[in-house]
Amino acid sequence: MPKQKTHSGLKKRIKVTGTGKLKRGHAYKGHLAASKTTKQNRQLRGEASVHPTDEKRIKSLISNLK
Repeated sequence: MPKQKTHSGLKKRIKVTGTGKLKRGHAYKGHLAASKTTKQNRQLRGEASVHPTDEKRIKSLISNLK
């Protein structure tokens, strides 16, 4: 059976921490920032962790990274 390829789009969006947890960016911050409140823009900065129910599926898609 052939090896599963890493999902090229996902590997650009997800970072794996040293302990194996997955970090992701927030949605809704690509454009139209002026119409969002300052509080909303500030809280969308930084990274969030991937929900535990999605971790297994995402790790199988980026299995070649770690």
